[in-house]
Amino acid sequence: MTVAITDVVLRDAHQSLFATRLRLDDMLPVAAQLDDVGYRSLECWGGATFDACIRFLGEDPWVRLRELKKAMPKTPLQMLLRGQNLLGYHHYADDVVERFVERAVKNGMDVFRVFDAMNDPRNMQAALQAVRRHGAHAQGTLSYTTSPAHTLQTWLDLTEQLLETGVDSVAIKDMSGILTPHAAFELVSEIKKRYDVTLHLHCHATTGMAEMALLKAIEAGVDGVDTAISSMSATYGHPATEALVATLAGTQYDTGLDIHRLESIAAYFREVRKKIPRLRRPAEGHRQPYPGGPGAGRDAHQPRRPAEAAERRPPSG
Repeated sequence: MTVAITDVVLRDAHQSLFATRLRLDDMLPVAAQLDDVGYRSLECWGGATFDACIRFLGEDPWVRLRELKKAMPKTPLQMLLRGQNLLGYHHYADDVVERFVERAVKNGMDVFRVFDAMNDPRNMQAALQAVRRHGAHAQGTLSYTTSPAHTLQTWLDLTEQLLETGVDSVAIKDMSGILTPHAAFELVSEIKKRYDVTLHLHCHATTGMAEMALLKAIEAGVDGVDTAISSMSATYGHPATEALVATLAGTQYDTGLDIHRLESIAAYFREVRKKIPRLRRPAEGHRQPYPGGPGAGRDAHQPRRPAEAAERRPPSG
């Protein structure tokens, strides 16, 4: 069984490594090479790209999508869609979801990986159904996590609910790199045993288990996996494409990708990374009364005048 590869170098790789700061001008020179590799798809849009394009890069995200489609006509383009949140930070009405998906397909998007951070299928339903109505590939998502409430049965039930909603494939999204190799084998095995579904696995390399998890999932029958070209991989990113291609070469899982083509792409991005400014800055002290959560993260990036900071007090009660 040939394992399909989705490369995330144009989206999640640079989102994970340097805050989604890769510009369209850095993508287009290598687009033809990427298009010739033979990937199942190339993730290039969605996630934080909309936000970063508008707020930090001065780019039109719709222009980015159209230009990438023009430059890579042979390879399906893929995006990450936050379900009812689309690419924003709150829920939108169903008609807005419908219109957004329609325009994304019209501008060149082929594969929509739709997820909900709470794993609530109701928050994925409108987007998944809109994707299918407009003739694109709808991929439902299991956002993997661990807790006493998240058992194997949890993931089997969610898979069934996604299939009832109507999807073309299902992705296991291990965004924090906590999927252990043996858990990956069990999860993929049980889903494939029960359901006739194309299954894809996305892992982050944060904990050092991702490559092993991919390999065990492949042995269990997963149909495709996400990787990133080596010079844009690892740490908070993803397993390296070349490493997996070399690992599977000559086996029943051979990807069929030419590693020599990948080497020149890796060399290109190695040079691109030299242009990316360092995003870290010296630590700044500030008063933070909250123990954590979205508000804490937001406040941590909002410098305050000393007087203003002094006025902040923990809420009573």
